[in-house]
Amino acid sequence: MKSIGRGGVLLAGAMLALGGCGSVDGKRNSVPGAAPGATPAAPATVDGPARLGAPFTVSGVTYTPADIADYDDVGYASWYGDEAAGSPTATGEPFDPDAITAAHKTLPLPSYVEVTALDTGRTILVRVNDRGPMANDRLIDLSRGAAQQLGLQGGIAAVRVRRTNPPMGEKAQLRSGKPVAERLPTPDALLVLLRGKLKDMPVPAGVAAPTASKPTPSAPAPGGDRFIVEGPGAKTPAPPKPAETRPAPSKPPAAAKPAPATSGSYVVQIAAFSGEARAKAAARSVGGTVSKAGNLWRVRMGPYASETEALGAAGRAKAKGFRDARVMRDR
Repeated sequence: MKSIGRGGVLLAGAMLALGGCGSVDGKRNSVPGAAPGATPAAPATVDGPARLGAPFTVSGVTYTPADIADYDDVGYASWYGDEAAGSPTATGEPFDPDAITAAHKTLPLPSYVEVTALDTGRTILVRVNDRGPMANDRLIDLSRGAAQQLGLQGGIAAVRVRRTNPPMGEKAQLRSGKPVAERLPTPDALLVLLRGKLKDMPVPAGVAAPTASKPTPSAPAPGGDRFIVEGPGAKTPAPPKPAETRPAPSKPPAAAKPAPATSGSYVVQIAAFSGEARAKAAARSVGGTVSKAGNLWRVRMGPYASETEALGAAGRAKAKGFRDARVMRDR
């Protein structure tokens, strides 16, 4: 498996030097002042207060780090290996190719994300501790260890990146350089939806369109594109039965969409996207609105006059695949 590295960049102001953003086409772009080949003794890794850092520019595009708690996006992942070993990451930690880490352009450092391979549905937990990728057509750079755990066979692959807040034990395990157990496989119906979000994105050179290693319907059966993820501790939802084993559903009358209250106190936070087009598509699917938040586009429903009304809207959003939809006070 050939390593696809991340290019180096030095951010201005209070931003830390990005020494761990290592290579392009296998050649290391070192940060000035970094001793070649030096591998400092690794201190005990801890999670200090998450930092954002100053905006920075890659190939004419400026990225502004932002603290988006429900960050959820799709794009392409590359990975990097021994060429950056020992170099300091943006958090100041020495880069370990075998640890389960990643570089991201805008997420706080450190933060934790679930990364899903869109060809297989496999999902792993990854600690983000560096800035990158230093290529505009990529969403995230994975370490060699993370790429191997996710089962990436080529240099670049289509992925979903979703921010999460795992238990303290899992955080400590990742900080120690060890992987945690894979998450539950992503349902086929959701993979179809996620791959659909890639259609308006440029495909990096050398990457094939994601295809499932397990059967994936060319088009979801009636109702098959909707699923609900239960809360923490709930049992894994059973996959929907094949369409031929179920009676053909009669089309229910269209439910009247509740009119948002003009002076409501509640909103439903749906998701945040790096592209405006995908955010608008998500907003149309749930009857929501789009607003800018840093370099991301946030989708919300509402406002609603009561919490009960907002909870109903959140349930409808979850039924359409937005499993992290949640009710918030509109202050």
